[in-house]
Amino acid sequence: MSTNAKPPAEAPRRRSPGEGGRLDIRVIPRAPRTRVDGMRGGAILIRLAAPPVDGAANAALIAFLATALDLPRRNIRIVSGETSRDKRVAIEGLDEPAARTRLLG
Repeated sequence: MSTNAKPPAEAPRRRSPGEGGRLDIRVIPRAPRTRVDGMRGGAILIRLAAPPVDGAANAALIAFLATALDLPRRNIRIVSGETSRDKRVAIEGLDEPAARTRLLG
């Protein structure tokens, strides 16, 4: 008998309803003003007035989302795409459908 048996794979962790969600966001920096501009390719399109220099656009995105979603900045973080226009953002305290509704109206 072999003792090299693999342990059972862990099931993916499910989020509780108030725990939060993730949003796919497409950012266009150096816009005349910061605003949500609908959807593009399944992602929420956000135009940012900030330039993509030294993290300014990422900071502006987090500040904008915090204000728009009525959450503290600490509840919003970029989990992928920090140097890309396509970003995935984690939001604590608001699920994905509620966040989309608040952003898109």
